Amino acid sequence: MAVTIDEMVEMGLHFGHQARKWNPKMAPYIYTKRNGVHIIDLIQTCVHIKQVVSFLTESASQDKTFLFVGTKKQAAGLIAKTASDSNSFYVNQRWLGGMLTNWNTMKLSIAKLKELEARERDGGLDRLPKKEAALCKKQKERLEKYLGGVKDMMRLPDVVVIVGQPEEMNAVRECRKLGIRSITILDTNCDPTVADLFVPANDDSVTSLRFLLQIFSDAIVKGQHITG
Repeated sequence: MAVTIDEMVEMGLHFGHQARKWNPKMAPYIYTKRNGVHIIDLIQTCVHIKQVVSFLTESASQDKTFLFVGTKKQAAGLIAKTASDSNSFYVNQRWLGGMLTNWNTMKLSIAKLKELEARERDGGLDRLPKKEAALCKKQKERLEKYLGGVKDMMRLPDVVVIVGQPEEMNAVRECRKLGIRSITILDTNCDPTVADLFVPANDDSVTSLRFLLQIFSDAIVKGQHITG
């Protein structure tokens, strides 16, 4: 997909944070400062989008798996939709410590979620005493909220896509510890030195996030349709 500077401006990708909130490590990706707000260099954004798209398509063509992570309010719904559209997995509520580094324990929680779902489907929960049934349903809802997006993930993901780096530093650290490749949308308050591949862009606007996540999703789907 060819992305133009005009499109990116229209979608607001160039708006960074207030200059006083910046991370100096993002200086190479900032074009200027306007009314106290940093403006991202969209020529670099365009170059990085091409690199990320190429990587996602190639990875998908090799049957790699993808986990989308973004728990801030404006990202949560888009993260779930993008994962669904690209046959991927997601975390959009809260990153549970050890989600990746303690995956074997997480798998036990996922197994519990699936067991409770099965019992609910076959009416097993309805046959329990009312208080016990209510506790089981509450436990299922909590597990579904935090693990629903990864319940069909059989193993650690090959690639993790992160939206909102400052909020998701636990995910960043776990990826780095395990050597899992990450792709991050980096706003002007982020740290490019702890991201593998990245796109310098506005990570707060729903319009900007929808635009970028659609590009990522399309790149993955394209790769999934390439026969190796």
